[in-house]
This record gives sequence, C-alpha cells and structure tokens, in this order.
Amino acid sequence: MKTIKDFDINGKRVLVRVDFNVPLNDNLEITDDTRIQAALPTINHILDHGGSVILMSHLGRPKSGPEKRFSLSHLKHHLSLCLGRDVLFADDCIGDSVYQMSSKLRPGDVLLIENLRFHSAEKSGDKSFAEMLSHLGDFYVNDAFGTAHRAHASTAVIADYFPGKCAYGLLMAKELENIKTVLEDTKKPFTAVIGGAKVSSKISIIENLLPKIDSMIIGGGMSYTFIKAMGGKVGSSLVEDDYLQTANKVLEKAEELGVRIFLPEDSVIASSFDNNADRKSALSDEIPESWMGLDIGPEAIARYSTCLRESRTILWNGPMGVFEMENFETGTHEIANAIVEATERGAYSLIGGGDSVAAVNKYNLKDHVSYVSTGGGAMLEYIEGKTLPGVAAVQNK
Repeated sequence: MKTIKDFDINGKRVLVRVDFNVPLNDNLEITDDTRIQAALPTINHILDHGGSVILMSHLGRPKSGPEKRFSLSHLKHHLSLCLGRDVLFADDCIGDSVYQMSSKLRPGDVLLIENLRFHSAEKSGDKSFAEMLSHLGDFYVNDAFGTAHRAHASTAVIADYFPGKCAYGLLMAKELENIKTVLEDTKKPFTAVIGGAKVSSKISIIENLLPKIDSMIIGGGMSYTFIKAMGGKVGSSLVEDDYLQTANKVLEKAEELGVRIFLPEDSVIASSFDNNADRKSALSDEIPESWMGLDIGPEAIARYSTCLRESRTILWNGPMGVFEMENFETGTHEIANAIVEATERGAYSLIGGGDSVAAVNKYNLKDHVSYVSTGGGAMLEYIEGKTLPGVAAVQNK
C-alpha cells in the first residue's frame, strides 16, 4: 500500500483529495470538524517534508453550478486555525486563475480550491475535467475515504494522469488497515451489530458478513421485518414486507453456518413516532395494533450486552432505536457502553456508518473504541466485498 510517506515530495506540489463535506449551521459555521481533523496528518506530513498542498473536496449537493452556501470558502478560516498558517483560496477548481495560484506555491503553502461539485463533470467522472485538475499538482494523493466508493473525476479518474506519482493519504491507509483488521485479522468470537431502519439497505453487508462472524446482533427498525417474518405481531412498527422472505433466508443461512442471530425479545413501544408519545415495554412479537417499536427493551439490552462483552472483534453499524429522541436512546447508548467495555477488555471495535458515528460522538465515546470510520458508505461497500473506485485507482498506478 503506497502512501505519501513513500515519496520524496520536497519542493513538490501535492494535489490532495480530501473529504471536507462538513456540516454547516444557518450562519455557515462548521458544527463538526471531524473530517477536517482526520485529514490534518496527511496535510502536515506534506508540509513538514518540504511540499506545498492543494486541497480539493466537495461540500453538500449543489444542484446546478455554484451555490454560495456550498462554497468551500466557509472552511478557509477554520482550516487556517487548524494548520496554524494562512490558507489561500481559489474561487474555482479549474481555469487560468487557479493554475496561476498553484504554479506560484512555495514549500509550506496551502491552497484550498472551490467545491468540485460546482462542475457537473466531477460526478460524471469526466476525463477532460480530471485532466484539468491534474495540472494543479506534481503528485496526487487520495485521502478521502468517505468518497472512495464514488467513481468521480477527482477520486478515481484523475489517477490516470499521475502514473507512478499517486498514493494513499494517511487517513485512507488507516481506514483500509482497520477494515482489514476486522475482516482478515479477526480475533474470535466476532460479533457484528447491525441496526438502522431498513433491511433493504443492509442486506448485502449482512450476507457478506455471515460466513465471517460468530454472532449478529440486529436492532432498530429493521429488526421488526425479521420478527414479522418469523410470525410475530409487530403492530405498526416499521416493516419491509417485500423483504420478509429475504429475512427468513438470512435466518436459515445463519443457522446453516452456525451463526447466532440476536433479535430483540422486548421493545420500548410508542403510540406514535414522537418523543412525547405514550410509551411502554412489550414483547417484540406481541406489539399491539397501532403501537410501534422505537427502541430495544431491557431484556434485549442485557442479552446483547452479554454477547458483546464476550466478543473479541466487534463491528457496529446502525443504532438500536430512534436515538435522536431522548426517550428512545437507551438501547443505542447501552450497546455503545457495552462495546466500550469489551474494548477495554481487549476486544477490537470498528464503528462505521453515519448514525453509529453520531451516537459515538453524542456519548463522547470516540476515544474509548478502537476505530471510528470516517466513511460510512465506503466502509460498508468495502465490507460487502465491492471494489472501491477511489482505492483501486491509486492501487493500480
């Protein structure tokens, strides 16, 4: 795995694809700079070794052309503070003005260029756009794991214009190494915790994980599709009726492989999807009509936690309930605590996926698990066995 550390970049301009798709509030201020912080080791390595840096990223989903609220100029001041030096900004990512700025960079300089997605050619993977971007640097580094599953111009196509001069950033390398630890250097028993709303969005990862794991803990709205498939009564809980047969096949496959499937025997149910709704506990397969399960119950928490404490490798993707609502966050919080406890006992824990990461951050547990991935979609696709264009492009050069 070639990283930026394998190249002599003294006096060179290094074009780095980062993932600065950070959340902004109504005042266009950064509310969570996790992705910026994650990219700092790569940026600082280049600066410390005599290079200059050109940073390119997308922000948000602009519809057609430039939109002020999605301008990367909103990140310039905060990035300058993080790096302890002034960051230059180009109001476009291609064109004469940005080329001139790039050509004048000196060692130690940092140039942030405008949102790549202001050009539709970025998402379409246009070769001419990628070639124009390539003129900005002497080396290309992909450090944007969060977009590695997209075959966009700046994440995959651009590597064609840097033969022998492209590498992974330190974050990208770290992400790949941590996923490899879970999938290839696994300590048994291995437990996967899969949650979230829908079976349909997780079926590929479930099927790919079954031959590798010892136990799978299922929570969130998706659990009710499994429970209904087994003949349970789930009231008005979220169910994907089109996936009932799929759920049964998963259960059959798990039994065939000797994998333990944990479904919540009890749930915290509510009269409506509202934090202030009437709520009570019920068996998950005996939920009354018009009531819905919004969190796992105390019996499920106890059983899940015991399984996690006995595990040596843990992968967590997806919450156990509607943790954004205070009255239905207990299951997710307690499972997070159990994963932390297992980690403290020597287990390896990998957390990935937007909601799981949000939960870890909400409960200030990031430093108490082994690794928190910055790329939910990319991590899931990699675990599913898919080729990530942004990874393959660098690997092949």
